[in-house]
Amino acid sequence: MVEKMSKIEIIMNPDKFEDLKEAMNGIGVTGMTVTNALGCGLQKGHKEYYRGVQVEINLKQKLKVEIVVCEVPVETAIQTALKILQTGNIGDGKIFVYDVVDAVRIRTAERGPAAVKDPK
Repeated sequence: MVEKMSKIEIIMNPDKFEDLKEAMNGIGVTGMTVTNALGCGLQKGHKEYYRGVQVEINLKQKLKVEIVVCEVPVETAIQTALKILQTGNIGDGKIFVYDVVDAVRIRTAERGPAAVKDPK
């Protein structure tokens, strides 16, 4: 049976990244891709006031963290991320999970789960 690969995409506040990185390393996640991002959710950004006048902030600074897992259970990664990132406040972010059909390690041409596993 071929192991299932899943991509976990986390949109998060940048100030919690170091904690997330350490927690993911602690559960065996061996790699991640991190991108700076700007975005807003259902609230269309939050409203701030400057000298009593409402100013809309449409885009907030976020990080997009992408992780592909096959040996680490997806639910373990999700629960670990929630433990670090969840404050209960608007703007905590989102976690998206996708099925990965295939992966290819360019250096060795390994395919499938072998391409994302730590070669040890």
